[in-house]
Amino acid sequence: MDNRYQKLISWVEDIKDRNHCSASALLILKNDEMVVEHYSGSHSNAEGALPITQCSQFNVASARKSYLGLAVAYAVHEGKIKSLDDYAVNYFEEFDKELLGRMTIRHLITHSHGLNEDENGTVYREFNAGQGWAYRGINVLMMTQLIKRLYNQSVPGLLHTRIFSPLGYKETAWQTDENEKLVKVICNPNEEATFTLGHSNDGTESNLHVSAREFAQWGNLHLRKGNIDGEQIVPKEVIEIATQVQSPVYKSEENPLNGAFWYVQGTPSLKSEIGDRVPKGAFQIIGVTGPTLLVIPEYNVVVAKMYNKRYNYEGINGENYLYYLREFSNLVADTFSE
Repeated sequence: MDNRYQKLISWVEDIKDRNHCSASALLILKNDEMVVEHYSGSHSNAEGALPITQCSQFNVASARKSYLGLAVAYAVHEGKIKSLDDYAVNYFEEFDKELLGRMTIRHLITHSHGLNEDENGTVYREFNAGQGWAYRGINVLMMTQLIKRLYNQSVPGLLHTRIFSPLGYKETAWQTDENEKLVKVICNPNEEATFTLGHSNDGTESNLHVSAREFAQWGNLHLRKGNIDGEQIVPKEVIEIATQVQSPVYKSEENPLNGAFWYVQGTPSLKSEIGDRVPKGAFQIIGVTGPTLLVIPEYNVVVAKMYNKRYNYEGINGENYLYYLREFSNLVADTFSE
């Protein structure tokens, strides 16, 4: 292995130890070739837990939004959603029309919708659509359910037919049952890790488990604009809808920019998870359990990083987690810009 990658591996391992994770993985693809494949630790913090291998499947938490984002992009490309600027009220009859107001599909996929949900499940408006940015869960559920209505099948079902099966993915699934390939998640370092499973595999829950290899391949599918080994698995236009900036024009330059849920590098902003040294056009998705999938088209690079602990980077030297997310992507950019 090229010595220049050792700094990235050391960074991943340092954060793993400081965050009390039991597992980590780092895969890097450059020009379709795997230049780094690193696994460390075990499936849980229990004594005798299985070691992490290329077959280990991590819960990727909110990184599942990138899979939903591609389904949304399909719906736009195929005319099931006529335009990202269509009003949401035309698609969500179950919601109060005044609550939805002038909110559009674009607002829902770029976290600029302004909706939130209280502990009783009541949906309310935090701010007018397009006038701010806030990371909430209601938009993900809404879009997941919309795709199911539009296609008469779940997001996982749609993606399995169109992508997972043609590409031979065997280690990407919304899991409802325990099995030895699944990596457990640590919520409290002083307590034993647990499986993070769902009650259903319809895509509405945070139970997507992916191996590091297939996570990297998912990123490479987007980098290659849907063309794998000369075959156009996904229309180029679908990938572009998902990974190009779709955010409305904000009054504040602090807000991050999004494609269809992906974070996209435009002009670096204060609240962005992508470092300021990462080239424009790069895109990234992250999750609360520690996964990061970073794609840098300018360098033909895909980086898949995995951990297994909720709320990583909190409390490290008193720094904000955004600092560490940006630092890692900057380290990647520095590695490949040399």
